[in-house]
Amino acid sequence: MKTTTTTKTTKKQKRGKRENWPIGYRWAAAGILVAYSATGTKMISVAHAQEAYQAAPAQTLPVALSTPAAQAGAISGRLPLWKFDIPAEPLEEARKAFEQTTGLKVELAKEQMGSIVSAYVSGEYTSEQALRRLLVGTGLAFRFVSSSRVIIDVTSVSTSVEVVGGIDPLATASPKFAEAPLDAARTITAVPRALMQEQGVTTLRDALRDVAGISLAAGEGGAQGDNLTIRGFTARNDLFIDGMRDFGSYYRDPFDMQEVEVLQGPSSVTFGRGSTGGVVNQATKLPGLDRFWAGDFQVGTDRTRRLTLDWNQPVHLLGNNSAFRLNVMGDEGGVAERDIAENRRFGIAPSLALGLGTSTRLSFNYFHQNADDNPDYGIPWLFNQPAPVPRTNYYGFQNGNFLRTYDDIGTVKVEHDAGKHFTLRDQVRYANYVRDAQITEAQIPAGTLATTPLNAISINRNQITVNSVETFLDEQLDVIGHFDWLGLRHSLVAGIEGGRETSDPTRLTWTGVPTTSLLSPNPYQPFAGSAAISSRVRTDSTTAGAYALDSVQIGKHWNVAGGVRWDRFNTHYDQSVGTVASYRRIDEMPSWRASVVYKPVQVGSIYFDAGTSFNPSAESLSLSASTASLPPEKNRTYEFGTKWDLPHSRLSLRAAVFQTTKLNAREPDPTNSLLNVLAGNQRVNGAEIDVHMRVTSRWDFQSGYANLDGTVVSSNYYPLSIGARLANVPRHTLNFWNLFRLPKRWESGVGGNFVSSRTASSTAPYDATTGLLKEVPGYWVFNAMVKHPLTEYLDFQVNVSNIANRYYYDQLHPAHIVPGAGRSALVGLHFKF
Repeated sequence: MKTTTTTKTTKKQKRGKRENWPIGYRWAAAGILVAYSATGTKMISVAHAQEAYQAAPAQTLPVALSTPAAQAGAISGRLPLWKFDIPAEPLEEARKAFEQTTGLKVELAKEQMGSIVSAYVSGEYTSEQALRRLLVGTGLAFRFVSSSRVIIDVTSVSTSVEVVGGIDPLATASPKFAEAPLDAARTITAVPRALMQEQGVTTLRDALRDVAGISLAAGEGGAQGDNLTIRGFTARNDLFIDGMRDFGSYYRDPFDMQEVEVLQGPSSVTFGRGSTGGVVNQATKLPGLDRFWAGDFQVGTDRTRRLTLDWNQPVHLLGNNSAFRLNVMGDEGGVAERDIAENRRFGIAPSLALGLGTSTRLSFNYFHQNADDNPDYGIPWLFNQPAPVPRTNYYGFQNGNFLRTYDDIGTVKVEHDAGKHFTLRDQVRYANYVRDAQITEAQIPAGTLATTPLNAISINRNQITVNSVETFLDEQLDVIGHFDWLGLRHSLVAGIEGGRETSDPTRLTWTGVPTTSLLSPNPYQPFAGSAAISSRVRTDSTTAGAYALDSVQIGKHWNVAGGVRWDRFNTHYDQSVGTVASYRRIDEMPSWRASVVYKPVQVGSIYFDAGTSFNPSAESLSLSASTASLPPEKNRTYEFGTKWDLPHSRLSLRAAVFQTTKLNAREPDPTNSLLNVLAGNQRVNGAEIDVHMRVTSRWDFQSGYANLDGTVVSSNYYPLSIGARLANVPRHTLNFWNLFRLPKRWESGVGGNFVSSRTASSTAPYDATTGLLKEVPGYWVFNAMVKHPLTEYLDFQVNVSNIANRYYYDQLHPAHIVPGAGRSALVGLHFKF
């Protein structure tokens, strides 16, 4: 009912006469915001209402703009800046202070929200900027319902204030950090749900293409699923869900993600082991107090069919502050220009929240995803380059290859606001990951010469067969505080963590598997061969960690932060079949991080940051005779950067230069194949820039670029590799996306990605036969979207990927390369009511 009224009002404004503009302005400013916030897929940032302010005559200005200075600022084309000094205090008191400063009327949707402690706001901001900062970390959002009236409510799809079509520069990053992203001395990039919807994203891998400095890697023999590098270093084990590790080897679907957050640079001080180049945090959808249904139905080329549902419902039987949310996904389809490869996924994610908007909040979340794929390990290397074969060549078996994963993750979280200044948070998670795989890896047979004709090469079909179960049990207890001490403003995050992880893989080796032609493989050939168990392993790791980070505001312009963490990682490894072996490794390691931020003005910051991380030998729950005696690899990063968020959301800029050094990289001992040694030194010198710009009221543009110079600096046993590029690290990565809001409510998007050439190996970068560098060429890929609302509840959208049908190499591995998908289209309907 509310949505219908808003829509009618907006339509009247389109027919309104010029002489009625003063009244029309007020209805437009309110109507546009309410309509967009009520339709979910058309959420709008407050900047759209600001554009209406800029054109309004002085007599129509709201009370908040009644002063001469405020009117002058509004009429001149910019919103006025107000001077705020609101301490972190109960929201009821903060609301009153905000009203006294701006003259706006601020209402709380629920009376109980008044006890939630707001964030500290000091400095000159527009009213919208101040509101955003006031609500950081509260789980609340605001919306304008008129030109002078604001309502604060629990964050949900229909009440969120989001930037349309791009990365929100004010988005909250991981729950491990207390400060706003503008004040954080590190590179943080958030890919919001709105952008994923515009681009038709159906995998986590595709969402991460919007982040410069990330490149994709192919599945390894021991671990399939999402593999990637961040800032030049592998991050397969650095994936998290709501701040807790997501260890499983599976391909992630974003149906339950509100946004994907990438925190670049070492993060062991907050997340524990790993994170040399950074971490990826998947922020899940949470229940809210609004009632809505939303979803998508999509069909596409290559037999693609996809359905998602998102249902949110208040649960009054459990109290007025309770809500339930359910997300469901089904996806089935092939891969363009990759014959036989097929993906089939199903997911369901129910969640229940109690005490929303109160001082004590409790949530229960369950996530299940299973997949049954015809897996694709791509094409083989032919000496120093990818085999020159058609992109459609598939070297596996249509009947005989499979990748089945079953992933179940349950999380319980309780949060309590202890007075005005502190929040306690305790969350417990248990996850169970099951993987059953039999995958063909094409291999060039030994004895093949550079002069051997391609049609004479017969491919060996190496079978990678594994059945495994991984479990993860973890508890994190954190305290978040905002308080004054010794005359300084502190933002403190501290916590302890303990958990247990297990991995039980059984692997098989095959003989007698038929070969096939390099140029004309036969995937329909019946699978045959004899299998024997080659290894059966049980790995059990326990973790314990404690950390503290404090951010101290010194005056109006300076912020100094520092943090330390201690971790204990205890691993038992037993192999009962094959070479019987048993190893134990205990690593105890400190990590630290320190930074200084200078804010010359409230909309900009300049920072310097330094930190460490570590990679234990059993990081991926595996040990061997070659690694069991090795202490962790140690990493160190220095970063210098700047961030700017200009008024009206006209420009958000992030730029940084950094250096990350792995001080003691593992290398195989050339005199003993059973041993690794910490004898290498690897370094990445890099620069990154991210821009999000509202060029006009109808054109949003965003782009990211990273330049990574990753090399082997020193090597005791592989002197020929010194100066070689790090594996799977492109020198240049670039992404861009344009969103155009066209007449008659049409929207169009155009974007692309560039990845420069990459090499396959760091320690052995040159092919043994040709003596040439083993690398794949770079590539451009362009994508487009068009969208139009059919009704107020239903949108029609078409996405086209790889418009030019470019044959490119997407995922890289030292033994194989997976080509990217060819041109494909996705046609869908999105509904919300």
